[in-house]
Amino acid sequence: MSRSVALAVNGRTDIGQVREENEDAITWFAHPEQPFAYVVVADGMGGYSGGSLASRITIQTLSLCFSQLITPTFLACSPEQQKLMIDAAVRSGIYKANHAIIDAKADNPDFAHMGTTVVLTVVWKDQLTVAHVGDSRAYHWSLKGLTQLTRDHSVVQEMIDAGTLSEEAARTSEVRNHITRALGVHDDVEPELKSYRLTDSALLMLCSDGLTEYLDNHELQHVLATHRPALECCYRLIDEANHGGGKDNISVGIMEVTVGARSSVAPVAPSQTADGEDTTIRRN
Repeated sequence: MSRSVALAVNGRTDIGQVREENEDAITWFAHPEQPFAYVVVADGMGGYSGGSLASRITIQTLSLCFSQLITPTFLACSPEQQKLMIDAAVRSGIYKANHAIIDAKADNPDFAHMGTTVVLTVVWKDQLTVAHVGDSRAYHWSLKGLTQLTRDHSVVQEMIDAGTLSEEAARTSEVRNHITRALGVHDDVEPELKSYRLTDSALLMLCSDGLTEYLDNHELQHVLATHRPALECCYRLIDEANHGGGKDNISVGIMEVTVGARSSVAPVAPSQTADGEDTTIRRN
C-alpha cells in the first residue's frame, strides 16, 4: 500500500558571473490535488542563442507530456500500469524534444551546433522516476545521507569508470565539458531511466553542471542538511556557486518529499518555468 506523500517544489536558474546568456532552463510543477510533481533541468549548448532555444524546447515539450498524464484513466490504473505510463511519458517527451531540436537546427544554420542535456524527476505517490541525458544531475538527500542518482554521460566519467582519472581531478580536467550524450545531436537518443520507491521523507535536488563544478557531494550534502526552509536551498546553492566563480550558468531545482504523516507543507510556486552520438560534444 502506498504511503501518504506531500510534495513541494521550487527552482531557480541564474546566468552566473561570466556568461552573457543563460542557456539553462528549468521547469517545475506540483499538482494541487494529487501527489504528483516533477522537476526538469536542461543545460543548452551551441551559442547564437541556440543553447537557450534547445533547453527551452526540452522543458516545454516535457511539461506538455506530463500535463497530459494525470487523467481519470491514469487514476483508475494499477500502480504497475501507472509506472509504465509515467515511463512512457518520459521517453516520449525526450524523443519529441530531441526531434524538435533537430527540426529547429534544420530551419536555421546558426543553430547547427545546438543541443542540450536534460535531467528530470517525476514523483507519483511514493514512486520516483529519474531520467537523464548528459551531465546534469539528480540527487536524493535524507537523514541517511546524500545519494547521487545519475551518472554523467561524459568523457571524464568514462575515465573515472576506467580508473584513469580521480573524481577530484575530473573537476578541473580540460575535457570536463565534453559530454557523450545530448538531445539534438542524433535522431536516436537513449535516456537513462531509473525508478525508486520513496520510503522516507527526503529532498530531491536537480542541477546543471554550473553547480557541481564548484560544489562536491560533501558540500551539497551540507547545504541540503542544514539550510532551511528546504525549498530555499536552490537559492543558497546558486549563491555558493557564484561566490566560487560562477563561470557557467547555474540551475537548481528542489523537491521536498514528506512521507508518512499528513504534512502541512504547501507547494511553493507550484508551476514555474525559467529559461536561462557516440560523439563527444563540447559546451563552450
